[in-house]
Amino acid sequence: MKAVEIKKNIYWVGAIDWSMRSFHGYQTGRGTTYNAYLIIDDKITLIDTVKDSFAEELLARISSVIDPAKIDYIISNHVEPDHSGSLAILAQQCPKAKIITSLPNGLKGLKARYGELPYEGVKAGDQLDIGKRKLQFVPTPMLHWPDSMVTYCPEEKILFSNDAFGQHLASSQRFDDENDLSTILFEARKYYANILMLYGRQAQTALQALGGLDIELLATGHGVIWRSHIPEIMACYQKWSACEVEERAVVVFDSMWHATETIAHTIAEAFQQRNIPCSLYDIKKNHLSDIVTDIFTAKYLAVGSPTINNQMMPTIASFLCYLKGLAPKNHLGFAFGSYGWGGQSIAQVENELKAAGIEIILPNIRIANTPTAEQLAKITESITNI
Repeated sequence: MKAVEIKKNIYWVGAIDWSMRSFHGYQTGRGTTYNAYLIIDDKITLIDTVKDSFAEELLARISSVIDPAKIDYIISNHVEPDHSGSLAILAQQCPKAKIITSLPNGLKGLKARYGELPYEGVKAGDQLDIGKRKLQFVPTPMLHWPDSMVTYCPEEKILFSNDAFGQHLASSQRFDDENDLSTILFEARKYYANILMLYGRQAQTALQALGGLDIELLATGHGVIWRSHIPEIMACYQKWSACEVEERAVVVFDSMWHATETIAHTIAEAFQQRNIPCSLYDIKKNHLSDIVTDIFTAKYLAVGSPTINNQMMPTIASFLCYLKGLAPKNHLGFAFGSYGWGGQSIAQVENELKAAGIEIILPNIRIANTPTAEQLAKITESITNI
């Protein structure tokens, strides 16, 4: 396990998790990395750690450069255990190291998780002199925890951005220009949609705070380091945090005997006839985190479910619960479904869409049993007139 030098005397010493496939219910088909960075200066500094089960990998990479016992400072940008999980182990291996964390929430969170360690709290405007370099701290609260902060090194023009600008992506190559850009941007969008969508306002505030910084490297907490495509990812974050949507539609459904499925296909075809690109998702065959990634930038959303035991299908209920937690903005939508006798599910879906912040633009489409050709034609007409 070797460190990777990203600038003179600055090293990536993180860990690669090739096998991770789920993160808080979000499907991570390409794994992830837990990024940590070692700065060799008068005061040797480690920025972030890794998930506890990867502590040995972290220590091995550090040891390929220096004895971990020589570390003077450990900066913890974020309390969440995928970043701070090895702190207690590092504290044993680095007996003279002070642990730098944000005030008040970083200090509070680390104490609650790891007990009394040699902590030192910092706030906005504080900086740490480590010799030839100074490190500046910028709070980014609720991006995506209350304690979150980023660390900036002006001499090297590096922003150690923790969760901001990251991707769940395992790669043997550390930089954006060593990987496929379309893949990185997709994973960055999926990361934002499933983790940061709720915090668009806070992301805008953070982008304003970082706007005056001269950045040559965006050293993220997950995924690859940005060096060649920083303008592209910054532009994406501006768009995503402003909740800008595109003239596209997403249709999500579950079905029992194909009636609701038939309605879903009719709706998708009707959008296409209006020259509005449309994606169709059978909830049984697509993971909700992938669906949300598509919904995130789509203007229209239609969700359908038949009725079972006076309720919507559990798969759709789970999807809508997940969506509601992310609080999407600027979306228009409606509910649809078939039923045998009760038909309660369609109104339930509509109510959950409203609760998620979706503006309802059509009366719910509620059809008993198998839809007729006339009913399907009426659905097409109603979407043509949106």
